[in-house]
Amino acid sequence: MASSSLQICALLLALAGFTISLVTTMSNRWKILDTTTVLVTADWTSEGLWMDCAVTAFGSIQCKKFLYMLSSDTHIQASRALMISSILLGFIATVLSLLGLKCTKVGLSDEDAKMKFAVTGGFLFILGGLCSMVAISWYAAMITAQFFDPLYAGTK
Repeated sequence: MASSSLQICALLLALAGFTISLVTTMSNRWKILDTTTVLVTADWTSEGLWMDCAVTAFGSIQCKKFLYMLSSDTHIQASRALMISSILLGFIATVLSLLGLKCTKVGLSDEDAKMKFAVTGGFLFILGGLCSMVAISWYAAMITAQFFDPLYAGTK
């Protein structure tokens, strides 16, 4: 059996990972283009899962949401779905882990049931982390493949 302090440390680390996953999903810096070599009015442009942004030399940022969610590339749609799944799994895991802590008196008082809740919460945290890893790795692989493809006509 794990001690209460070890359970609390593990929960805090898992919550930090969940928070980073949430921030990453909302971020607009998944793909960045430095336009110093191209004749464009923006200094750099960035693209996220939900919108793309351009920053000018004067520091103004202009962001534009993607108009149609289903018209974007397959890897972007899959990354969205995996990141949202990761966030949902992280939320459920947080609730289960809080109920399964030894030091909480909320919910069950049976030690075996609390242990099952804590283990299930930990498993869901791992599953959510794997969803995030797959989404980010797949997106990065597609960006790399597009960058080295000489026939790709989009932003490199």
